Amino acid sequence: MPETPTPGTIVWTDLTVPDAVAIRDFYARVTGWKAEALSMGDYSDFVMLSGAGDGVAGICHARGQNASVPPQWLMYIVVEDLDHSIAECTVFGGDVIDGPRPMSGGRFCVIRDPAGAVCGLYAPAAK
Repeated sequence: MPETPTPGTIVWTDLTVPDAVAIRDFYARVTGWKAEALSMGDYSDFVMLSGAGDGVAGICHARGQNASVPPQWLMYIVVEDLDHSIAECTVFGGDVIDGPRPMSGGRFCVIRDPAGAVCGLYAPAAK
């Protein structure tokens, strides 16, 4: 993730599924990505790396805090004020389906819009 991501940009994409190992291997074979384990304590999720070694996506187990995250590719959009964005989401017919909670020094949540589409909202730590 960039050090100071710009509000409105997409900064990360990940997939949360019951069997992250099998899906990790699927995407490694299909896309050529390499997996780097990311310790979650008693198990590992995975940062998927491009051929150049850049982190391009995450593949996560649907366990612990991630148990309620839907099994789909999820993009994270940077917002300036997560609490404000959550309030706007609910006022305009969406709902929060996970979080808010800490991530990468900031906070995030997963929302569902009025059409049923899901995305993550991420607010970096204040400087």
